[in-house]
Amino acid sequence: MSKTEILDEILKLNPEERREIRLKLAELDGDEWLDDDDPLTEEQKAMLEARLADIEQHPEKSIPWEDAKRRIEERLGK
Repeated sequence: MSKTEILDEILKLNPEERREIRLKLAELDGDEWLDDDDPLTEEQKAMLEARLADIEQHPEKSIPWEDAKRRIEERLGK
């Protein structure tokens, strides 16, 4: 299957199937894709790392994406 065919087929997938593909690509590529032309400053990277560590230590602080999305849309009046 060619790259063009694969890209055409991706358009036919549902969100869950596309998520599975993203996870598989991340697994295959590791974190290397983050380093190429990374627009984040060292300060931003440190902030993200600190927030990730905090959420790992305190998972009760997190909310499901759908709840977060709903809150954001409510704030934006959508």
